[in-house]
Amino acid sequence: MAFDIAFLVGRIITGGYFLMSGVNHFKNLNMLKGYAASKKVPAAGVAVPLTGLMMLLGGLSLLLGYMPTAGTALLLAFLVPTTFWMHNFWTAPAEHKMAEKINFMKNLALIGLLLMTLKIALPWAFSF
Repeated sequence: MAFDIAFLVGRIITGGYFLMSGVNHFKNLNMLKGYAASKKVPAAGVAVPLTGLMMLLGGLSLLLGYMPTAGTALLLAFLVPTTFWMHNFWTAPAEHKMAEKINFMKNLALIGLLLMTLKIALPWAFSF
């Protein structure tokens, strides 16, 4: 039972992180579109709200335990290209290299976490 509660707390933290990030995509839409365009993301005006929606749906899926495999797939479909495209620290100017590397490594850790969730038997404890 203690592990089920720990797992639920982890879901709340992780799902909440992605929910907040998705909301942030919409709250700061114009700024993030400009940033994505500066990184040469094609159709940045479409990509930013689309990835915000992916994070909202994926985060909600993890939080609620509702269709977590689909939610994980959405989050991985967002994180993998974003990690390598937006946080390519190896090409960043010296003044941005450290920040990009930190975001790159954080995203790799999130990718690892998400891949591990695929091994957890369904249905998850305390899920909808």
